[in-house]
Amino acid sequence: MKQILITILTLMAGALLTNVKAADKVTITVSNPIAHSRSGEMVEADISVIKKKLGDAQSIIITDADGRELPSQVTYDGKIIFQAAVAAKGKSTYYAKAGTPARYETRVFGRQFPERVDDMAWENDRVAFRCYGPALQASGERAWGYDVWNKRTSQLVVEARYAGELDKDLQLAVSKLRQMGHGDVADDVYNAVSYHVDHGNGMDCYKVGPTLGCGTNALLTDGKINYPRCYKTYEILDRGPLRFTVKLDYGTESVGGQNVVEHRIISLDAGSHMNRATVWYDGLTATTPMAVGIIIHNENPTAYIMQPAAGYMGYEDLGDPTQYKEKYRATQNKDFGHIYVGTVFPGKPTDMKYQAEQGLPGATGHILATTQLAPQTRYTYYFGSGWSRNPETNLQSLTDWEAYLSRFAEQAKAPLKVRIG
Repeated sequence: MKQILITILTLMAGALLTNVKAADKVTITVSNPIAHSRSGEMVEADISVIKKKLGDAQSIIITDADGRELPSQVTYDGKIIFQAAVAAKGKSTYYAKAGTPARYETRVFGRQFPERVDDMAWENDRVAFRCYGPALQASGERAWGYDVWNKRTSQLVVEARYAGELDKDLQLAVSKLRQMGHGDVADDVYNAVSYHVDHGNGMDCYKVGPTLGCGTNALLTDGKINYPRCYKTYEILDRGPLRFTVKLDYGTESVGGQNVVEHRIISLDAGSHMNRATVWYDGLTATTPMAVGIIIHNENPTAYIMQPAAGYMGYEDLGDPTQYKEKYRATQNKDFGHIYVGTVFPGKPTDMKYQAEQGLPGATGHILATTQLAPQTRYTYYFGSGWSRNPETNLQSLTDWEAYLSRFAEQAKAPLKVRIG
């Protein structure tokens, strides 16, 4: 009889343990450690921990406290992400449940465009960016920094912009018009679809060239920038609907007697102006200075801000005034608006400074945030942009942009805290 009782109790205990492991839902508590509210900020939770608590559920949905499903995404590095709203110094409760996620609106996009010399371009519902690849490197053109594509729509536009710009029928028509001596007509036809003209959703009027553009990183030798050239290979790690992530690998460069290979992982979340960039260098054998820079153009040489203690810097760019032929400039250049670019550093940089440089096309130099990078370490920072012509983002001055950067820097240093269970 005693053995029977022991067996029954063992089975009952096992059943109870099974029920504990296979909870109906898992509580996710999100806490805000700072004294202002946060809305639409991305939260990351460990997907393996949640699945285990749900009895190894195959798929998971996230709900708010009232049971409404929220858009979520499982990322390449084992996180489930969703956007949270938390009061100042407050807490919000969310739940993870076993279930099949709904089809969410995709708010990010990116891919390589081999049809345009291997550009890597990506976007969310606010901003768009690109950097340049091996085909452009092989062509001899020099364009090494991050480029900004201005948007004034929440729609995804990168694919359509490339399609219009690279349409073969359009290119053939323009070429034939030029051959026939109708250059002015050819220019007008091209401008009717070019992404260098604002057709209602934004435009590309930011100038990069052989510079660090909008917040690119580079190692330094005796204070001089070792420009990183174009990426060599890539791997897309996350495709949305809430986060796009790409890994970029670069060729071997000689820096201070070290043969190094650079790697970057760049993520852009829905609703944000800022990319998260993590960089590291294989082959780095000694602690080496590294800078993150923003190009300062001739048209606005002093419109920059540097706040090393707060961990951000920014600039108000006026666009490339030589982008159009002279006959178009009076009407087209007024559409440039003001382009705001910036960088944020969760860890305090060693220094921030303006550094003049000769030979930069249309530019006087860079503002640089420098740090000392030790071998086998990774460095994370943020870079991004805004545009005065986007009515959805309310960035109309450098003061507005600095306020955004200041708030973002505060949040980056004090991330939302997540507790599972």
